[in-house]
Amino acid sequence: MKRTEKRASLIEKERIPMLHFSTEDVLKDPTARSIRSYEANRATILGNAYRNKAIITFCTDDGDVKKVETTVWCYDDKFVLLKSGTFLPLKSILKIENS
Repeated sequence: MKRTEKRASLIEKERIPMLHFSTEDVLKDPTARSIRSYEANRATILGNAYRNKAIITFCTDDGDVKKVETTVWCYDDKFVLLKSGTFLPLKSILKIENS
């Protein structure tokens, strides 16, 4: 399965609360959503056990694609909690890569 995306700009996690996100999921394919949940779970385990950082690629409400490199502390079906208490909507995430 191939995921396509625009060129992503790297931002600091502290800027995430200033962004606006769509209520629609950026991933339409149920398999891609399942993979995203697996990636979020893996990033959470590696972040808590080894303080491993993840690179999260996500999309804002206006269609901009951004990346953030940070530790994932936990996630649920709606949000991912990043280091420093920043929440990122799970529906906005395109992919999560562990570094």
